[in-house]
Amino acid sequence: MKDIVLQISGMSCGHCLNAVNQAIHSVAGVEVRSVRIGRAELRVPEGRVSEEQVRAAIEEAGYKVEALAAG
Repeated sequence: MKDIVLQISGMSCGHCLNAVNQAIHSVAGVEVRSVRIGRAELRVPEGRVSEEQVRAAIEEAGYKVEALAAG
């Protein structure tokens, strides 16, 4: 598993937190460590899920991943 930290723009309320959380959970195998306004910390199984899949799920929910870093 690989830890990653995402900086996410467009989040401003509890609804946003839930939407991003649900988007991340829609990617099989990803473990959500925390979701806060503007930030998400995850564990991604290496080789099974790409960081791009996580980014796409979040952006499909209407939010923008501004930065991605290893945690």
